[in-house]
Amino acid sequence: MRVLVIGSGGQVGSDLCRLLAADPRLPASAGLTRAECDITDPARVRAVIRDQARPAKIQGGLTVVNTAAWTDVDGAETDEAGAYAANAAGPAHLAAACADADATLIHLSTDYVFDGTADKPYEVDDQTSPVSAYGRTKLAGEQAVLALCPSAYVIRTAWVYGAVGKNFVKAMARLARERDCLTVVDDQRGSPTWSADLAAGIVELALSGASPGLYHYTSAGDTTWFHFAQAIMEELGPDAVKVAPTTTAAFPRPAPRPAYSVLSARRWTDAGLTPPRPWRDALHAAFAAHPRELRG
Repeated sequence: MRVLVIGSGGQVGSDLCRLLAADPRLPASAGLTRAECDITDPARVRAVIRDQARPAKIQGGLTVVNTAAWTDVDGAETDEAGAYAANAAGPAHLAAACADADATLIHLSTDYVFDGTADKPYEVDDQTSPVSAYGRTKLAGEQAVLALCPSAYVIRTAWVYGAVGKNFVKAMARLARERDCLTVVDDQRGSPTWSADLAAGIVELALSGASPGLYHYTSAGDTTWFHFAQAIMEELGPDAVKVAPTTTAAFPRPAPRPAYSVLSARRWTDAGLTPPRPWRDALHAAFAAHPRELRG
């Protein structure tokens, strides 16, 4: 199998490329950054997939993993067209090109496709109802992928952090150096997910032969942003600043956030895939693996 990672410069893409380079089961892999393959350009997408599919014919077929996305949740509220181009039209271009090339597509989506009114973990077939422009564009993207590419997988994930790029863990570490106390919302609940664990899950799914369709992958368990921040301070050490809880209403943002976006891994584990480890264990492992990067 040949694996092509789109968005290789991002959090998940960079971890995925690192894992693929070290995995003897997948000796043929490549990663492309946005500059090398802008998924909003349909002609470029078709050319890339066509060129990658040629050597893949003698390498067991082509699997494309799309980790590219517009991730500025608040920015999408004022530029929904731009977010739609990256999160919906771009994945549609990839799905159509993969279908034409008889390639498999693995596409990443988000917990933000749900409205956050549930009181138990969302299953893959639960009703979607995004409350933000970002969520709407991501939902449109996963719908296009599943409609255009019969062999596609869509993995919804949430609260992703890693060694590359901007994320909550790095932001908390930076603010801890600048302030004496931090206030973090305590009324939004989800599952922090280390990008390296997600990348390992993607590799496992690609090799598994599991049925195409929708899957959820996050670290196990759930917490609030406030308790997540407290756990980050524990990793930073005894001199880290204190964290105080606050409410979403007291910390308004341009885009509404789901109050509850915990995703059920039932379909993942029912497919025989490895259950994700607890989020707190993953956070500790992430700091052990990237002590400098995660401290911002």
